[in-house]
Amino acid sequence: MRFATLGLFHEANTFSPFKADKRLFEDGGVFRGDEIIAEYDGSATPIGGYLEECRRRGAELVPLLQANVTPVGAITEDAFESLVGEMLEQLRDRGPWDGVLLNIHGAAVAEHIPDADGEIAARVRQIVGPDVPVGAVLDMHANVSEKLVEALTITLVYQTNPHVDAREKAVACTKLVLATAEGTIKPEQALVQLPLVVNIARQDTSEPPMSELVEKAQQLENGLLSVSVVEGFPYADVPQMGMSCIAISDGDAQQAEAAAQELADEVWRRRGELQARGTTVDEALDIAEREQGPVVLLDVGDNIGGGAPGDSTVILEAAIARGGRSLVQTLWDAESVRQCGEAGVGATVTLEVGTRNVPVTGVVKALSDGRFEEPKPTHGGYRFFDMGPAAVIETDAGHTLVLSTKAILNSSLQQLLSVGVDPSSFQIVVAKGVNSPRAAYGPIAKRMIVVDTDGVTAMGLERFTYQHRRKPMFPFETGQ
Repeated sequence: MRFATLGLFHEANTFSPFKADKRLFEDGGVFRGDEIIAEYDGSATPIGGYLEECRRRGAELVPLLQANVTPVGAITEDAFESLVGEMLEQLRDRGPWDGVLLNIHGAAVAEHIPDADGEIAARVRQIVGPDVPVGAVLDMHANVSEKLVEALTITLVYQTNPHVDAREKAVACTKLVLATAEGTIKPEQALVQLPLVVNIARQDTSEPPMSELVEKAQQLENGLLSVSVVEGFPYADVPQMGMSCIAISDGDAQQAEAAAQELADEVWRRRGELQARGTTVDEALDIAEREQGPVVLLDVGDNIGGGAPGDSTVILEAAIARGGRSLVQTLWDAESVRQCGEAGVGATVTLEVGTRNVPVTGVVKALSDGRFEEPKPTHGGYRFFDMGPAAVIETDAGHTLVLSTKAILNSSLQQLLSVGVDPSSFQIVVAKGVNSPRAAYGPIAKRMIVVDTDGVTAMGLERFTYQHRRKPMFPFETGQ
């Protein structure tokens, strides 16, 4: 068996002013050929799982092109057509193939194509023809369209949030694509799209109601190839935005449809429980000051994993105003990193940090190239990280800021440990995310608090103006 693997992996926040252009992709996010193996082999990512299972089964997996970018706004037309065009040209020229394993997110949006993942899968299908099995493992935040599922033979979805089962699902996907190629199974897929959005603060799969919906999907999987509940991504203003359910049977379309619908009915019944309101900044700091630390404050509005820039200082400013000390957080601030680099380790600097130019004075404690490795499975399974040139400053107000030139998810403790900062020694840790930091910070946190801050990933979806979503949709229209 000879398989191809390729993909463009992006979660697009259409409310972000920053576009995913060619420069952003090429700045460490595009891997070709053997570069893909060097980057992902042995990791807990989907590609890591594809490589692992193909090697175990003696199938040849040919890596073509993989493009990734930290969540921001829509992909520019130039970047999309250039990258997708290159990968599809290789797919066409280096065939024929016994199967294709795609690495796509499921919530990608291009400026000219709202359903970017569906378009990629459809173009792959056009090249390989109707009989070659094509599989993909989607992020649990995928906004799944009929076009995407119709183009794929096997559609699996992470069932953990934080996403720590990416490799496991990729191994399962590879097995199913292999079995399809060998003719031992005939997958039939069913998709049910729900007119429903789950609040970002109700998406942790270790807590009800999501834990119980995942359990329901597992129960329905008895006798089927796969059943998935999909949370969707509410910060993409596209028609396919929202929760969905996918079931795959072996040769029985009605069985798949019945399972997907039964799961969707249960999700809809729990729709009220899937909504939430957060804690204000002041309320969160009140709690954090009373509790034994470290207390992790999850900065919802500046959720890097949801497309926010990672430069908000709202919680920092409130802590400064209250005189609170022993706080650590990351900030995307290339100019401040530059100034720290020029001053050097040990120098005292006065900076204006973050998007609101908050004045701080402190000592530069460390400078770094910003590269680090996470040896354990974490959100998304990534192993190698690059936050660009970075600096650590300890301020006179008692706060420690880890400044970076690239915004990356706060999904690994190594982000701080690699620059000599021990997060467990602080009373308050500000994490720029909601679910992605939990796998990393959960083990050290005495408490984690979801803080309802403003930004392009704010909890309250009523703060956003949607133009392309379906109507009616809960909770926007509640009279359903």
